[in-house]
Amino acid sequence: MELGTREKSILALERRSFAGPGAKERAIREELDLAPVRYYQLLNALLDDERALAHDPVTVNRLRRVRDRHRSSR
Repeated sequence: MELGTREKSILALERRSFAGPGAKERAIREELDLAPVRYYQLLNALLDDERALAHDPVTVNRLRRVRDRHRSSR
């Protein structure tokens, strides 16, 4: 089973860089019609999905490393 459009859009947004503070949150609201909190919940679940890893291994592995560093610093 393949990732849905929303999941692919989340990964695509994570590949981008953003100019200033608030730019990413604005893109999340405007482009995906999601609240940032919901976006990050979906993203976190997506990082554990093997379909996401198969679709975009570079982005998923990078985000997994960031998440793991964040968790270990607590």
